[in-house]
Amino acid sequence: MKGMSTMIKITMVLGELTCPSCLTKIQAALESQGAQEVKVLFNTGKVIIRTTKSKPSAAAFKQVVTDLGYKVLKVRVKEETK
Repeated sequence: MKGMSTMIKITMVLGELTCPSCLTKIQAALESQGAQEVKVLFNTGKVIIRTTKSKPSAAAFKQVVTDLGYKVLKVRVKEETK
């Protein structure tokens, strides 16, 4: 459909986040790799990424988080049409 855009929502469940600065570090790293929107939920240890299909894959974003030293326990990918 014309005017509709498909976004990808990637939800990652991480191991425990120990400090609030973790949020900004994860958010900045994912945005620098092409994520359009990043929310880091400190209390639940979740990272929610929204991006277009043409951006890096969920595996690439997972690797970014892993490279920062955080353990990714689970990744879920869902298409959203707006």
